[in-house]
Amino acid sequence: MSIFVLVHGAWHGGWCWQPVAARLQAKGHTVYRPTLTGLGDRAHLRSPEVSLTTHIQDVAALLRFEDLRDVVLVGHSYAGMVITGVAGEVPERLGRLIYYDAFLPDDGDCALDLLPAHIAEHFVASAQTDGGGWLMPRRPLEKLGVRDPRAMAWLAGRLVEHPLATYAEKLRVRPTTRTLPSSYISCTDWAGVFAPHAEKARRLGWPVQEIPADHEALATAPDLLVDALLTAAAPAAGGYPAMTEEAR
Repeated sequence: MSIFVLVHGAWHGGWCWQPVAARLQAKGHTVYRPTLTGLGDRAHLRSPEVSLTTHIQDVAALLRFEDLRDVVLVGHSYAGMVITGVAGEVPERLGRLIYYDAFLPDDGDCALDLLPAHIAEHFVASAQTDGGGWLMPRRPLEKLGVRDPRAMAWLAGRLVEHPLATYAEKLRVRPTTRTLPSSYISCTDWAGVFAPHAEKARRLGWPVQEIPADHEALATAPDLLVDALLTAAAPAAGGYPAMTEEAR
C-alpha cells in the first residue's frame, strides 16, 4: 500500500481531495491532504508575505513531522510548483512525484511565467483592482471546464482568494529533483493551459496518462483520477532520468 500526500492547487484547500482520499483509503492506502497556508481552513493566516517558499515549507514540514517515507507526492495545478520545491528539500522522503494537470517548472521559473501572457496579466491586474494588490480573486470554475452543477456548487462554496506572491516567486529546482520517478496526468476535457506541461513531460520520457475530464477531476471524475493515480504510483511505473538540456 502507498502513502499519498495530495497537494491542492490555487484557491483550494485540503478539503478538495475528499472524494479522492475516500476512494484511496477504501483501497487500503494512507492519505494526507494538507492545506497550504492562507487557503481553505487556513485562510485566516493569509498575508502578503505568504509565498511559494511558505507552501513548500508547509508540505516539507508535514513529511518531516509525520516521519513519512517513500511518499507518493501529488500536485494539482499550481501545486506542481510546490511539489517540485519539496522534492528539492526532502528528496529522501519521496518515492515518486505525480503532476496532475500541473505546472512543470524549470529552475528560475515562477507560475506567472508558465501561464499564457494574457492570463498572467489578468491575474496580476485583478489582484490590483479586486485583491488589495496581493490576492488573486477566485477563478470562475467554468474557465476550468467544470459543467457538473453539483460539483460546481461544492467547489465554489469553498474557494478563497489566493496570495499573488506564490505565483510571482521564482523557484529553485535542484539537480536531483528530476532524478525522482515522476509522471504526469493530463485532463483533456477542457481547453486548458497545462497541455504544454504534459508535452514537456513526454519529452522527458515520463509516462503521461490522459483522462477525459476537466481540470477539477478530483471532484467531477474522482474514479478516473484515482485509477490514474494508482497506475502512476505502481512500482512498475519505474524511474526516469534527469532533465537534459535538450528536453528543456
